[in-house]
Amino acid sequence: MRLKNLIITTSAIMLLGAGDPNAGKDKVAVCAGCHGLDGNSLVGIWPSLAGQNQNYLLKQLRLVKTGEREIASMIGLLDNLDDSDLQDIAAFYESNVNTVGTVDEDKVELGRKLYYAGNLEKGVPACSACHSPKGLGNGPAAYPLLSGQQPEYVAKALKDYRSGARINQDPSKIMAAIAYKLDDDEIDALSSFVHGLY
Repeated sequence: MRLKNLIITTSAIMLLGAGDPNAGKDKVAVCAGCHGLDGNSLVGIWPSLAGQNQNYLLKQLRLVKTGEREIASMIGLLDNLDDSDLQDIAAFYESNVNTVGTVDEDKVELGRKLYYAGNLEKGVPACSACHSPKGLGNGPAAYPLLSGQQPEYVAKALKDYRSGARINQDPSKIMAAIAYKLDDDEIDALSSFVHGLY
């Protein structure tokens, strides 16, 4: 299933302390190695950041900087940055275009069902309830954009939530409670589906 590119624009809602995307462009050189020059990761295990809502990304950068969210490959990378730098970086990535990929044909049906309807028998809510029908996330609530996200990264994140390896604040506790009910086939189908969601 071939899907088109999705253009994500900066949120119309002005965030308190919102960053400057032009200043952020000069602060992401080291980030490009994993997340791509414009935030579209070319390596499946690293998340794409292009188009990601600023509230979510800023929150994650702050958690990584304080060590509350431990990502081994990012240890020390944010140490010399202050909060205004993190705001600029988040603004830069939000201002970029997120590239949407394709869905594996054999995973479309299950992925679509879980994303839009959940699984009532298991008590799994629809992903679209928090992440929006097109996977654009919810900026004010700091729920992330999923559309176009790398499938390997999404699968790892869901498995980390499921195992309890990734829990740092209330929204991640919600995800842990949901991911706990998903089996590997469901995680793989959802991961593929959001990669091609537009």
